Amino acid sequence: MAESLPSFRLDGRIAVVTGAGTGIGRAIAEAFAAAGAHLLLAGRTEARLADLKAVIEADGGRADVLRTDVTRLADVRALGEVARTLATSLDRHLVLVNNAGFGFTKPALEVSEQDWDALIDTHLKGTFFCCQQVGRTMLERGYGKIINMSSAWAASTDANKAPYCAAKAGISHMTAALSTEWAPRGVRVNALAPTATLTEFTANVMASNPERAERLRSRIKLGRFAMPADHIGAALFLASEASDFVTGHTLFTDGGLTAGG
Repeated sequence: MAESLPSFRLDGRIAVVTGAGTGIGRAIAEAFAAAGAHLLLAGRTEARLADLKAVIEADGGRADVLRTDVTRLADVRALGEVARTLATSLDRHLVLVNNAGFGFTKPALEVSEQDWDALIDTHLKGTFFCCQQVGRTMLERGYGKIINMSSAWAASTDANKAPYCAAKAGISHMTAALSTEWAPRGVRVNALAPTATLTEFTANVMASNPERAERLRSRIKLGRFAMPADHIGAALFLASEASDFVTGHTLFTDGGLTAGG
């Protein structure tokens, strides 16, 4: 019976992870490497990517690094070409994790055009064109897995987060639309939707406003904020053969925040 169970291993796959230098992206990249994937690490800070590459290779994994700003189409095209070259030369299928992103907390009346453009360009434009450019090779090869990083705020809301909520809801709906278009050609497109997760950045934000942090924590049914490692299992599922019959889905790793009540 055990031999017939689907595997969560990623041997023989190339995993492209954007925003890989820190937080959830780094945790996913390390997990994918441990599961056997060859990593293509993308992000804006080369020093962090180089450090992650060293950690992965010290553990016996393989990783390449490409400095990438997902708001720049030229960078995204370059990422797509490197992914294509690796997939062709190593004869491996591709996994793409669109993790690059950021957020801010600001009243709607204070959001500037620059604020809006920076957030939407990173989350929606960046995610779409990474899907497009890396997805080309997946479609040519007849198989691929895309994981777009949505959020609990795609299905819930919070004060002073209107642009972020809009962007993440857009990512979930775009995920469903792409899955409809690409499923017949073997490419599965899903989204992962974490709750508030304690990273180096968010921990400082929480500490600066303990009242808001406690209000948010109280909405999470499991009674605590997530850690980056809390999202690894779901990401491995969506990247592996275990989820080959899953597409167009947003999987909430939110500790029950969106469960209602």
